Amino acid sequence: MKALCFICVICVMCGLSCSRSKGPFAYVTNEKDGTITVIDTSTDRVYSTIKVGGRLRGIRLSDDRQKIWVAISYPSNESQGEDKIAEIDANGNMVAKYEAGTDPENFAIDKASAKLYIANEDAGTASITDVKANRVIAKMPVGLEPEGAAISPDGRWVYITSESSSSVSVIDTQTDQVVNTFLVRARPREAVFTADGSRAYVTAENGNAVSVIDTNGHRVIKTIDLPQVDGAGQLKPKGVVVSPDGKRVYVATGRGNSVAVIDGDSLTVLTLIPVGQRPWGLALTPDGRKLYTANGLSNDVSVVDTSTNKVIATVKAGDGPWGIAL
Repeated sequence: MKALCFICVICVMCGLSCSRSKGPFAYVTNEKDGTITVIDTSTDRVYSTIKVGGRLRGIRLSDDRQKIWVAISYPSNESQGEDKIAEIDANGNMVAKYEAGTDPENFAIDKASAKLYIANEDAGTASITDVKANRVIAKMPVGLEPEGAAISPDGRWVYITSESSSSVSVIDTQTDQVVNTFLVRARPREAVFTADGSRAYVTAENGNAVSVIDTNGHRVIKTIDLPQVDGAGQLKPKGVVVSPDGKRVYVATGRGNSVAVIDGDSLTVLTLIPVGQRPWGLALTPDGRKLYTANGLSNDVSVVDTSTNKVIATVKAGDGPWGIAL
């Protein structure tokens, strides 16, 4: 009864009724003001705002979607901050903060929420945190300026993308060691696995391309060049997600102010969808019908109907939307 009342209070504060808040919810990290904007995807309206503090970037949800995990590093121009991974419950309450190495930008979490695999950008390392013990149990060198982290659906592999060395390091979670490294185009930002784990996609911001990876051998099998934009030069691909059936790959183009749609079979670019300014983070609803983009310069979220590739709503977020989880 108390939990229900608490939820109703949140609904009243947000100007919504409980009956209208059906979810699922999209959680958007706002890098500059240290908040998370919570969007009800059934109404495409802001449901609540979670105040965290620090510089918020990478964000993940637990497998049951009941916990929010977010990377917190130092705010700009400050020497004191966090360098933690925070765990937050569905009501927006801080559960715990975990050791994360230095300057955590993005991370992956296993299905049991037992281990965090973290890209430490300034140190050129990946660190592994034991959640139960709340301590870093391993650090390993990867490439220069590691940024992205993704875990395969079966939990076996973690890909760490490193910007300045244009490389991807492969961590075997059975040994928690780097077992392979392969090169991609310049400045890789993020990676994502298909639902069956047979393939991964890696965005290259300065290379204006997406690398297609055969995960059986951890090797590049194709590089998809993104189009040049008249008057704006090359796009700057960052975030990437794959539809549940693997037939579409969506790539945020950063300063291109659009999302590139790639055919998962032919591996060709189908179209560019105009969205807000500097989209970085992307997320799909579980049914794949709607795509959400975190637009860092226009301080909003674009909602795309994936059946028409058209923006159907724009939702105001906080200051500097960076990542999004759904």
